[in-house]
Amino acid sequence: MGSCFLPLRAGVLGGALALACAGLFHAAPTARADEGMWPLHGLPAQVLKERYGFVPSADFVTRLQHASLRFSDGGSGSFVSERGLVLTNHHVARTFIYKLSTAQRDLLRDGFYAANLAAELPCPDAELSVLDSYVDVTERVRGGRAALGSAGEQRAAQAQLAAHAQRKQIIASLEKECSESTGLRCEVVTLYGGGQYFLYRYRRYSDVRLVFAPEEQAAAFGDEYDNFTYPRYALDFTLLRVYDKGRPLSVPQALHLRSQPAQEGELVLVSGHPASTNRGLTMAQLRYHRDVQNPIALRILEARLAALARYSATGAESARRASALRSQLENQLKRLRGQQAGLQSTAAIADKEREEAQLAATLKSRPELLASTASDATPFARIAAAYAALPGHTSRLQYGTLTPSKIASLAQLLVRYPVEIAKPNGSRYEEFRDSRLPSLRAQLTSPAPLYPDLEEAVLSDWLEQLRQALGERDALVQALLDGKSAAEAAQRAIRGTALFSVASRKALLESGSAAIQASQDPLLALVRRADGELRTLRAFYDERVQSVEVPAQAQIAQARFFAHGPSVYPDATFTLRLGFGRPLGYEKHTTLVPFQTLFYGLFERALSFRQKPPFELAPRIAQALQQGAIDPATPLNFVYTADTIGGNSGSPVVDRQGAVVGLNFDSNLEKLPNRYYYVAEEAGSRAIAVHSVAILAALERIYGAAPLATELRGTPAITP
Repeated sequence: MGSCFLPLRAGVLGGALALACAGLFHAAPTARADEGMWPLHGLPAQVLKERYGFVPSADFVTRLQHASLRFSDGGSGSFVSERGLVLTNHHVARTFIYKLSTAQRDLLRDGFYAANLAAELPCPDAELSVLDSYVDVTERVRGGRAALGSAGEQRAAQAQLAAHAQRKQIIASLEKECSESTGLRCEVVTLYGGGQYFLYRYRRYSDVRLVFAPEEQAAAFGDEYDNFTYPRYALDFTLLRVYDKGRPLSVPQALHLRSQPAQEGELVLVSGHPASTNRGLTMAQLRYHRDVQNPIALRILEARLAALARYSATGAESARRASALRSQLENQLKRLRGQQAGLQSTAAIADKEREEAQLAATLKSRPELLASTASDATPFARIAAAYAALPGHTSRLQYGTLTPSKIASLAQLLVRYPVEIAKPNGSRYEEFRDSRLPSLRAQLTSPAPLYPDLEEAVLSDWLEQLRQALGERDALVQALLDGKSAAEAAQRAIRGTALFSVASRKALLESGSAAIQASQDPLLALVRRADGELRTLRAFYDERVQSVEVPAQAQIAQARFFAHGPSVYPDATFTLRLGFGRPLGYEKHTTLVPFQTLFYGLFERALSFRQKPPFELAPRIAQALQQGAIDPATPLNFVYTADTIGGNSGSPVVDRQGAVVGLNFDSNLEKLPNRYYYVAEEAGSRAIAVHSVAILAALERIYGAAPLATELRGTPAITP
């Protein structure tokens, strides 16, 4: 355990931090180099002090907390002016830009700049959240669990299910009490697989407006050829503004952009919301991901992309309508391929096996750590048994969803809404708990455009995938197709539904269960036929897998705590984390890769490919080049060593004074396996960011948006 360097504060209400010398800020002897996605209530101060001579003050951490934003549909951002200006990636805000675009006004193709507040465009169904405060509720969640005691295997399984149900009820109760008493969105976050529980309180903002976006060709130069590669030449940034009661939100703790580029070797910190990692999985779980789940997921993504390609080929407008989903799926596919390749590394798997053997030995030497289970089996054995039964159900679990179709997903929410809210809060599906209903209602009544021809193509493809994967006799397939072909079933449901109308969805939402059950809408009828099977699948996974995983992972977490103290960071959970590292080049195949790229490299790459798609210069950049408006020596992108993953897109990269020096937007191929294990910087693992100076130069010298650059500069001081 390291020394405590920060003053103790008695609580976390209102954003104050609880910094206990007993270990909330601690050393991390098991963490290597710049490894770790650290919760704010568990920062490795000793590592930062020893490696970088820097210990963040409580004010520094609090300001980063209140400046960091989470996008409800994935991704991060930050407040970068006192008037509610938000900086994030173009690809994070892409759904907003896409929804604001039409065939006549394509903002993805042409870009956008609001020269004044009146010109800023409201983003449909936007939801941004800021972590207001948090509190440890581990004892409350654990303290209410059903007593287990020693029992036979059948009684043990029953007790396990009872404890799992009670745990969910306690979590729902905590969230509801918190939301009702604070008016904030409250979420109980499970850390260390159930070893720790925190109640996070969020301020939620839904009046979000588009301020600036470059052309997508500038933001995503090189498209999929350059995705997850380096060197990169992307202006992947967008500016939004948050409003409160019709006025720009006042944000006194906003960050500001530094006018000097990040330097190689300097300390940088990244504050964002990494979505999900699986570094705490057991060997049984890892083998299941590698051998069963991921191969099926890869086939699904490949098939969905092929269907989108067929739809896009029908015309330019079809290609525009499909572009958002295509971009999302291509990114998922490339990432998953890299993660799967990482799981096939014999050296990495050997490391995981050694770690598991050490934890198993710790549990064996400390029998009191197993006292809370009704089974005599070790947690590793219980998880292995649960996963041994999964392969035969995996296809149904993977295909047991309607989420590929947006309109079908909305129909499913409408069918389930009155059924779920009639239940006690603790017995509902998580998405229908009282604390989450405002977001769910906003989703159901969103005015965002939905395109019937695209929805029909997507749903038809998905139904055909189900038919081929599960077989014609499968109960779910029979319920969805109702004796028709996939194309016929999709055509009837999509062309006959009234749910593309926001007014119709709103009326059904307010009408109650009887009206929804009696509705002759063909899409609602399709969902009603399938809902029983879909619920059965969800219950199977919850009862047969999650009820086993959570208590078992909690015991494994206890073994980790015993072996290492609270110096191991938890897996990412789409909650606020802080990482650190330094801009640093690397060696690849005996070639030295520089830590940064310049606008000159962008020009050279475009000319080398004779400006053929996807390597043509965006029009405004080409014009600035011809006019000599932009210095080719201006830094553009850089790589750095911090531990990041999907969800960190849009995260601010700050220096030790808290000034923004970069905007995280990607990682290189070498880093992709980091979902399952940390890939060391010596292996060339890097995150990729846009230089702050590139953002400022683009606004001032390319896009004629100098007032925004002035607003972004502000006063960058944070007391370190």
